[in-house]
Amino acid sequence: MSPLHGTTPLPRPRPLPAPVGAHAGRRGERFELPALAASVAAARSRVALRAGHWGLPETVCDTAQLVVSELFTNAILHTDSDVVHCRLEATGLLRLRIEVADEGPGLDKRAPDAASADAEHGRGLLLLDALAARWGVIAPDRATGCTVWAEIRP
Repeated sequence: MSPLHGTTPLPRPRPLPAPVGAHAGRRGERFELPALAASVAAARSRVALRAGHWGLPETVCDTAQLVVSELFTNAILHTDSDVVHCRLEATGLLRLRIEVADEGPGLDKRAPDAASADAEHGRGLLLLDALAARWGVIAPDRATGCTVWAEIRP
């Protein structure tokens, strides 16, 4: 018997309205989750569902799940955030942009130590660098929070 036997599946989210003009072919979504370990899996699921709904290639979907997992984990582990915000934007089938914003104290001005392959922590941004076509950090205008973004391409 299926482990889902007797449960009612949740309805799929309604599609966003089709954009017009210069933004044709773009789709987007924003969501926020509490800064808890369980939110990492919830963010991965949300990205997989949305990327699949938008018809993005499976490779983009798989990579996006890894990236959002790493970005959410960093926001939860390295900031005192109550909530982590995420923004997804797909342009056609060619690009998925992921932005994850925390509520932490802003960017650490100290030079980060280089991550080693044996280190317990610190390899996340190396992973991000390997997986994303481009990525970066949007520094806030004020001293709270920052946004890390990544672009995934097939």
